[in-house]
Amino acid sequence: MPSGLDASDTPSAATFEHVPETDQSFENALAKARAGERLTVDDGVELLTTGTEAAGIDPRRKELVLEAADRRRADVVGEDVTFVANLNNNVTTACNTGCLFCNFKDTAHRFETGGADHAGFTKTPAESRRIVEETLDLGVSEVCSVSGLHPAFALDDEHHEILASYERPAQTVNYKPPERYEVDPGTYLEQMAAMSVGGVHLHSMTPEEAYHARRGTDWSYEAVYRRLKAAGLDSAPGTAAEILVDEVRDVICPGKIDSQGWVDAMEGAMAAGLDVTATIMYGHVENEMHRVMHLDVVRDLQDSMGGIREFVPLSFVHQNTPLYRRGIVDGGASDAEDELMIAVSRLFLDNVDNVQSSWVKYGNAKALKLLNCGANDLMGTILSEEITKRAGGQYGEFRSVADYVDMVSAIGRPLVERSTDYRRRHRVDPDAPPFGPRLGPRADGTPMLSAEPRDLAAADD
Repeated sequence: MPSGLDASDTPSAATFEHVPETDQSFENALAKARAGERLTVDDGVELLTTGTEAAGIDPRRKELVLEAADRRRADVVGEDVTFVANLNNNVTTACNTGCLFCNFKDTAHRFETGGADHAGFTKTPAESRRIVEETLDLGVSEVCSVSGLHPAFALDDEHHEILASYERPAQTVNYKPPERYEVDPGTYLEQMAAMSVGGVHLHSMTPEEAYHARRGTDWSYEAVYRRLKAAGLDSAPGTAAEILVDEVRDVICPGKIDSQGWVDAMEGAMAAGLDVTATIMYGHVENEMHRVMHLDVVRDLQDSMGGIREFVPLSFVHQNTPLYRRGIVDGGASDAEDELMIAVSRLFLDNVDNVQSSWVKYGNAKALKLLNCGANDLMGTILSEEITKRAGGQYGEFRSVADYVDMVSAIGRPLVERSTDYRRRHRVDPDAPPFGPRLGPRADGTPMLSAEPRDLAAADD
C-alpha cells in the first residue's frame, strides 16, 4: 500500500491528477459515436459520464449511449452471441505481489515446507496434464491458465541458475528454489507443455507472468513468449491490465508491473506471433477519465500491433478483497456503470471486433442485458473458476452448452460456439438437443456435464 494510504481513505478522498473533466459536450460526443467517427478521450469521458457538466448518470442519456453501442455491435459483428468451451486450470495461488483488489492469491511463504496452513494450491506439471487430459473428453477446445507468481517458478533450468546466482535472490528477484516448497510447480515451459496436449488451445501467460518468467535477466518479452510458444502456448490473456494509468496502479497494485510494462509484454507476445486479449478491471478507486485513458492505451496498442482478438471489461468484485476489508472502497460499479463501460468500450475501440460480457462477474441476467449494450461474447463454460469465487463472486463456476442455449434464446439471438481466436465457429441449433461442444479436439456434441463440476475443482486443491 502506498505510504499515507490507510483504512480511513476512500476513493473520493484519493487525489488524482487525472479527473473526469472535459471541454467537449455530451451531444457532440454522441453525434461522433453515432456517425462512427474515432472518439477522443474527452469524447469517451462524456459518454461514460453521460455529460461531465452534472454529477451522476442521466438515465435518458445513458440509453442513448447504449443504443449507439448496440447499433455499432450489430454493424461490426452482427447478431451472433459467441462462447468458448473451456477449462480454467490455474497452476498455483502462491504469490507475493500483494495486489489490494485480489483475494485469489495466497502469501507464498505459507507454501514452504513446514509453512502455515493455507487454503491455496500448487499443481505439478503432471497434475496439470492429467486435469487437461481428463477434461478433453468433455469437449473443451481451450485451456485457460492464470496463476500466482510463485517464487520458485522460472522459465526453465537456465533461468533457475540465473536467479539462484543472485546474492540475495528472495529480496532482489523474488526467487526461492523449488526445494523450499512442499510442491514444486515445475518451470513455465514444463507447465505449457503439460497443458498443451491433444490439440487443445492453450491460453496462458499474462504480462505479469511473462515478467516473472524473465525477471533477473535481460531477455526480451518477445524472446520469452517465443520460447513459451514453442513449448505449446497458443495465445496470451491481457489480464494484469487493471487500469493502465500508473497513479491508479500505485494505489491498487503497487507491486505489479506498470502500465508501460503491460504494453511491452503485450507487444512482445504479438511480435512472437501470438494472439492476445485485453482487459480492464474497473469499479474500485479509479474515475471515468482513468477508464477512458485505459481504452486509449488499448486502442493505440491495437493500431500498432493488431493482435487483440477481444476486449474484456471486468467489473471489480469487492466483497473479500483487501480494498474492501480495509475500507478503501465500499463497493463496486453500479449497474449503470457496467452498462456504460461495455457500451463505451464498443464505441471507443473501433479496431477491436469482440467485446465480452462476463456471467461470472455480472450474473446471467445482467450479462444478457449487456449483450444489448455493445457486447457480443458471453465468455466460456469455465469448468473451474477460482479467482472471482475467492473475491466473493456469487455466480457459480460452470455453464453448460444447454445453459447457453437457454440464456441466449431468451434474448432471441443466435448462439455460436467459437474457438479462442474466433476463427472457427459452430452455430448451435436451439431446436436440436442434446447440446454439447463441437470445436474441441475430442468434441462430438455430447453434453459436457449434467451438473456443476465441483469434483474437478476439489481435486485440483
